[in-house]
Amino acid sequence: MSAGQKGSDWYPWVVVGLLWPVAMLNYLDRQMLATVRESIRADIPGIASDRDFGILMAMFMWVYALLSPLGGFLADRLGRRKLVIASLLIWSVMTCLTGLADHFGELLACRSLMGVSEAFYIPAALALIADFHPGHTRSRAIGIHQSGIYAGLALGGVGGYIAQAASWRWCFTGFGGLGVLYAVFLWMVLREPPQENTVGAGSTVKLSLLEILKELSGKPGFWILVVCFTLPALSGWFTKNWLPTYLSDSFKMAEGPAGLSATGCIQVASFFGVLLGGILADRWMRLNNRGRIRTSALGLFLLFPALMGMGFASTLMLTMSCLVLFGLGWGLFDCNNMPILCQIARPELRATAYGLMNFVSISVGAAATVGFGWMRDRGMGFSTALALAALACLASVVLILRIKPTGELEHTL
Repeated sequence: MSAGQKGSDWYPWVVVGLLWPVAMLNYLDRQMLATVRESIRADIPGIASDRDFGILMAMFMWVYALLSPLGGFLADRLGRRKLVIASLLIWSVMTCLTGLADHFGELLACRSLMGVSEAFYIPAALALIADFHPGHTRSRAIGIHQSGIYAGLALGGVGGYIAQAASWRWCFTGFGGLGVLYAVFLWMVLREPPQENTVGAGSTVKLSLLEILKELSGKPGFWILVVCFTLPALSGWFTKNWLPTYLSDSFKMAEGPAGLSATGCIQVASFFGVLLGGILADRWMRLNNRGRIRTSALGLFLLFPALMGMGFASTLMLTMSCLVLFGLGWGLFDCNNMPILCQIARPELRATAYGLMNFVSISVGAAATVGFGWMRDRGMGFSTALALAALACLASVVLILRIKPTGELEHTL
């Protein structure tokens, strides 16, 4: 019996709706830093170079990566709901404090603590949705949730306009306060799924971290998925952290238009990509249990021409077309990572497994973010880096097609 068959048929979709604003705030709060770069550098002493600003962005990523496995393990151990709400509350407070920072060290501390709290959200939220949506609604449900991420990334570009019109500090204090209020609301309305669908609070299944790691280590499909989750991160983190600067330098755009064009264009395409990818994958799964894997491979394949074109485009129009193609491909890929993981790992391993995937992927992305800043300080262009990222995505297509799913495991437990 599914979550929708016991109790209210509509509540699993209510959960997706409740978590959508959280996903939006998750990425809005972290993305704003990149879109108000010039305003912060003009106001905060101690940010002397692009490398320093790269470290500021990468610090969040390093902390986020390091603690993602722990966040996933606690979600598997204690229940997804608690982790989701606590994470939202803490990172919203840190967002508010970011707007009050007066020195580079204070900004660095706020970004680090934001990384601590946000590391607990994605593994718990995706596992919670997977628990509520067994079977042929899973990719659609996760796709809808992931669309909130791209809405947040797109809205992050508004930060540049707010900084120009008033102050960059208003961006952080306003949206951080909104997150605190929503955390209180979520505490009152969000529930754990029925116990038979999950290993949340009250479950008798309590695996240790060592037991989880031992089981995952014996699954080749999991490690292939880790690699395929990581290689595209080179391009993913470039578009999140450096694309506004890339557009500004290449086409002489002001901070506001560059931020909104970078985040808006690519994230709107990703928004529709995850919705399309969820529908396509769920329908494909009715015909073949590799449907989600093939949908993800299709998305990764689209990233190759998009990145190559982005790196060598000579006009803004061509660049924007490549950004749209990139966003569409990324959406097809992004909405199927947890559903594919659900075909490899049992429910009581999934949040921890996704946390491990985040750890590897974001660690590589953080190093790449600093590397891009290092390149800029030495006058090097981004074309070579984008070409290498494109080749990494092409390699991921070959690898992900080698995953052998074991089926929809929740039906056999």
